[in-house]
Order: sequence, then structure tokens, then C-alpha cells
Amino acid sequence: MKISFLGAARTVTGSCYLLEHGKTKFLVDCGMFQGNKALKEHNYGDFPFNPGAIDFVILTHAHVDHSGMLPKLYKKGFRGKIFTTTATEALSAIMLPDSGYIQESEIERKNRKRARAGEPPLEPIYTVADAEAVQAQFQGVAYDTEFSPAKGLRIVLRDAGHILGSAMVEIRYEEDGVSRKLVFTGDLGRNDQAIVRDPYIIDETDYLVMESTYGNREHKGGMEEEMPHFTKIINDTIYRGGNVVIPAFAVDRTQDILYMLNEMLQKKLIPECPVYVDSPMAVRATEIFASFPDYYDKLTAKLFHEEGRPPFILENLTCTRSVAESQQLNSVKGAIIISASGMADAGRIKHHLKHNLWRKESSVVFFGYQAEGTLGRRLIDGETHVTIHGEEIDVKAQIHNMEGFSAHADKNEMLAWLRGFQKLPQKIFVTHGEENSALSFAALVTDTLHVATEVPSLGDVFDLAADAPLVDHVSGFEQRVADENLLADINTMLQQITLARDLEKLIRVRDYLKQLQ
Repeated sequence: MKISFLGAARTVTGSCYLLEHGKTKFLVDCGMFQGNKALKEHNYGDFPFNPGAIDFVILTHAHVDHSGMLPKLYKKGFRGKIFTTTATEALSAIMLPDSGYIQESEIERKNRKRARAGEPPLEPIYTVADAEAVQAQFQGVAYDTEFSPAKGLRIVLRDAGHILGSAMVEIRYEEDGVSRKLVFTGDLGRNDQAIVRDPYIIDETDYLVMESTYGNREHKGGMEEEMPHFTKIINDTIYRGGNVVIPAFAVDRTQDILYMLNEMLQKKLIPECPVYVDSPMAVRATEIFASFPDYYDKLTAKLFHEEGRPPFILENLTCTRSVAESQQLNSVKGAIIISASGMADAGRIKHHLKHNLWRKESSVVFFGYQAEGTLGRRLIDGETHVTIHGEEIDVKAQIHNMEGFSAHADKNEMLAWLRGFQKLPQKIFVTHGEENSALSFAALVTDTLHVATEVPSLGDVFDLAADAPLVDHVSGFEQRVADENLLADINTMLQQITLARDLEKLIRVRDYLKQLQ
């Protein structure tokens, strides 16, 4: 089994792994890079493989940093199946077209400026039509049910406890007559979260590809511990006559916040103020969450049966779908406004921030991880002036970060999950974390559990049978190559390397690298 790390390597977003077993080539995830400009540039180039040669995709969950490049994969020739849970299939049907709409809108805005400057137009990464077309390739499967998408491969999806429908991927295969197992955690959730179940405990595996979003941090409690803080923010803001503006991911985070607001209202901890969900996708996602009660944890299922409705549906909730309805919120006061995106990088939330950041009576509350370079990260880091839609805004509103609401396990929770193994992996590949976080967690695992770890860089390729890298840190030297002809020669040779023991080709690559020094 050969694995190429083509995303989420020493960074959080862009999850994508190419696996090759015999003649079968498949992906685990095909996500979009998010964050600063350099990361986003990865979304625009060609895939480092032939999309038409990919036999199938396993999708861990619906978040765009894991699924967001599937429409482009289709656009470039992929026609295989996309296996995922039925809940993820339903959520992807709304998230991917929404992402396509954002691509089209952003390019349309840029092209207006380019036309005025006499520059040629740009094309979107993909369109709504591409995102709708790829949906026909989805095939929903149930948790804990083995399926075989190709000869010699047996796959099971386990509940990752991250968002509704999120999954770990267990892959069983044979190599040299020996049965082996490879597991991807996807995004690993936390115990005792609202709505979703706790992460599944895996008994054993030979190799593990594990996320590390919070690999060097500890969360400050959970929902119950954060509730008094959130309650105070709401009460103080409403008393001042301001709005509580909440950038929230449409899937999972919005429903978690509504769940808690419902509890706070029932206990009369906050006033009966208007609550708006201003995101068509978040509204549709909430409807999907309501239609999958079989995925709920025991407490949420109990409340659902007792109240006759999911506990994330509020009586004073207003869902805005049209642009006109959204614009009307520009003049409201004393309200709670939940809108996407969660990192404040796109969507309607930017309009609400534009109309509230300059108001000292308002509050902006972030829930969950904010990637480097995003508007959310800059606000949390204390920037006092930001530019939104070309207009400079003074930041006078109170900025809050509710870290306890993360849907990702922290370093201690991930370590506790690993201790649930009856037989630890022989190697753990630490991915899906910023470099410091991934390196820190890898060191923690090695020191605590005495397991070999590897922190791949973007483009690294490993042959699991040889337990060695085929090409180490490919992307690093590519960025240092100025001679395009030389780079083309190197890339041609790298594509021909199939075994770590292919010494002649490796030596030729080494000699080329020496020329660059």
C-alpha cells in the first residue's frame, strides 16, 4: 500500500490522501485548502494525479476542507463512486453547491474589476452545476458495515463523533500474503458533545493517519463549562442594545449553538430576544439534522422523543433565506445573529460584521478553530482595523472566542482515545494540524505511548510495505526550483519511482538536488 499526502500535511485544511494498492487508486477525502492566500492557491492548480484514473473516493465527512474539491475532481474527469455515510451524503448535497456558488460569486466580483482594468477574465474553481453533477456519484453506507469497493480491499466506516455523519475509515488489505489494516481518523470528535455520539474506540490497526488540529492545546471545558460565559455575553450585549453576532459553520456548529440557546431559554438564563439563522445552507443543514434522529446520542434522542422536536429547534427562531431578508437584519438591535462562514472568510457573515464590528455595544462570538490568515483568526488575534468588501472597519465590538465548543478533540482527548487501543499501531502519521501542533502531538505520542510517529509534509509519499518514504518533502524543494525545465525532469523521474529501493532513480534525483544548492 502506497500513500501520498496531498493535503492537510503540516496544515489543517485541504485533506486529501492518494492510496495505491495493486492497480487500484483511490482517495480518502478531497478537500479544499482554506486560510491565507498561499494555501488557497493550491485549489487552483492541477491535481497531482490523473482524476480520471481514480477508482473511487472515501469521504470522511461533509466539511468543505474534506469534501470541497470533489466537484473539481468531477470536472477534471473523475467518474467513480464516492462512498460515505448517508448523513454525509445528504449534507454534501447542500454544502458542495453552496461552495460552487461562492466560487462563482467571488470570480464574478473579481472579473468586474479585471474588466475595468482591461485584464482577461478568470474561471471559478468549479461551478454550482459541477457540484450538483458530482452528487450522482455518492453512495451512502451505514456505520459498522463492511463493503468492498475493489478487489482486495475491505472498508468499514466508524463514527468519528465530530459532526453528524462523520466517519473514521478502516481499510483492510493484503500485502505479500499478510493481512494488514490502515485507519484514518478523519476529524476526531470529543466525548459528551451535544447531538452526536462519542468517537468509536478502535481495537487495533497496523497504521494510523491521525488528525492533530489541537495537538498542542487543551480545551477550556465543554458546552456546560462555557455556558455561564456565553450567558453573560448575551445578557450584557442585549442590555447594551447591541447584537450578538456569531460566525458559525453551517453544519454542526450552528446546531450546537441552537441546542444550547434552547436550553438557556428554557431555564430562563437569557431574555426572550430574537434569534436569527441567516444562512440558507445552515437552515437546510438544520433540517437535515432533524431528519437523522438515528445518528443522535442517547440524550438528544431522549429529548427528541420527549419534546416531539429536535432540541436545536427554538420557538423564537427566525430563519432567513432570501438576500432581502438578510439585508433587513442590518438595522436590528438586541438580537442574536448566527451566520456562515465559521471563519468569517466568506458568505453573509461578512455583511453582519461590517454592520456590527464598529459598534461598541455589539459582541462577536467565535466558536471553534480559526485557520491562519482568515478574518476570524485576525479578529481573535486582536486586529483593530479590518477591511471587509473594500471598506476599512474599526473594530470596537467585543470579540470573544469560545474554545470549549470545538468539535475536535484536544491533545489530551486524542491521547486518551489512543489509549483505548488494545494493540497500538506500529506507526502513526500525524496530519491535519498546523506544523507546530502536528510536531508537538507526534512528540507527545512517541514519548508517552512509545509509538513511532511521522509528520508528513505536503507531497510526501510512503510505501507502507517498506515502511519508508519514497520521496521526502517533495513540495519543499519544488518551491526552491527556479529552472522550470529542471523541475519538469525531476517530476518525470519522481513519477517513475515506485519502490524505495529504486536506488538508481533516487540517486539521479539526489544529483539534481545537488545542482540546486
